[in-house]
Amino acid sequence: MNLHWIAPAERIQKLPAYPFARLDELKNKAREQGLDLIDLGMGNPDGATPQPVIEAAVTALHNPSNHGYPPFEGTASFRRAITSWYQRRYGVVLDSDSEALPLLGSKEGLAHLALAYINPGDVVLVPSPSYPVHFRGPVIAGGNVHSLVLKPENDWLIDLTAIPDTVAQQAKILYFNYPSNPTAATAPREFFEEIVAFARKYEILLVHDLCYAELAFDGYQPTSLLEISGAKDIGVEFHTMSKTYNMAGWRVGFVVGNRHVIQGLRTLKTNLDYGIFAALQAAAETALQLPDSYLQEVQTRYRTRRDFLIQGLTELGWNIPKTKATMYLWVPCSEGMSSTDFALWILQQTGVVVTPGNAFGSGGEGYVRISLIADCDRLGEVLRRFQQANIRYQAEAVVSSSK
Repeated sequence: MNLHWIAPAERIQKLPAYPFARLDELKNKAREQGLDLIDLGMGNPDGATPQPVIEAAVTALHNPSNHGYPPFEGTASFRRAITSWYQRRYGVVLDSDSEALPLLGSKEGLAHLALAYINPGDVVLVPSPSYPVHFRGPVIAGGNVHSLVLKPENDWLIDLTAIPDTVAQQAKILYFNYPSNPTAATAPREFFEEIVAFARKYEILLVHDLCYAELAFDGYQPTSLLEISGAKDIGVEFHTMSKTYNMAGWRVGFVVGNRHVIQGLRTLKTNLDYGIFAALQAAAETALQLPDSYLQEVQTRYRTRRDFLIQGLTELGWNIPKTKATMYLWVPCSEGMSSTDFALWILQQTGVVVTPGNAFGSGGEGYVRISLIADCDRLGEVLRRFQQANIRYQAEAVVSSSK
């Protein structure tokens, strides 16, 4: 039977192709052409999951009690590990029974929060550029996304004073993310205090994505939204095990904060999934209890790669500020090319995969994101290929971007 007449729902038709799915297509074509790809596109950490985490998963697999459906709200021991981690890292006290919820990765939770709280037509404030699910989730839910365009001259921080009062009065949710994907920007504690005051004034739910909290360098310590007085009254914060603990494929994350918001998300999830396999929760619990020496190793790895690649790109004409956190560099395009054209040109000329900035919203145009997910030997090969292909940042572009 030909079902060509059955059209997808409007919410699907409104979505452009997911950028990383499109990148996969381009990478496959490049491989077919015999190119040796160096994939710095996705934020997909290289290397193995820590051995204690693997061992905890294996032990849990051998326990038959873990083979049934897990509790909808996650295991009590994993929730306690989450709240203990928050108290240890940020001095934030949370109730493990009502203020913490395990997720199938933070992406799932961020998207489902939109479904749980956004009605068709609701105004949602989302930075541009931002992690795609921050605006795609509200679009899927039927929300009206009001983009907060970020600018390099403002250090990629949200300018709350630029939000029209009429828009703020209508807004229901504000998504934000510092340290930032894709810009690697960080926000001072004063910014968090200002955004909490803003949200309380206009009665807006704050949704903070804190996925890069541990990937911080040179003594910098990111701020948790929940450290700010009054934030828990109007906010929740998402986290993932993917980046710090090399557990991207394990699909484990969590959300903490306002108990009423978390209960609403839990109610939605009970109708859509059965939660995380209990053995994976046991492994994630172990990860959160790893000693600080493990985190220091991870930070050193990414800091070394950051320094190496920034130095090499500087020699090729770029002027990239030293990032304080995340596993990314946010690199301006050269020759006046669009971010898509620049990323495609780099791929075709060098076999190096980077992500066009417009994949993160129109505010990302003119930039590409480079993930620090290869060792320095491989990054050195990236620089050699750039040099051979004459992929440089022109002085004229440097001058114009600084105006």
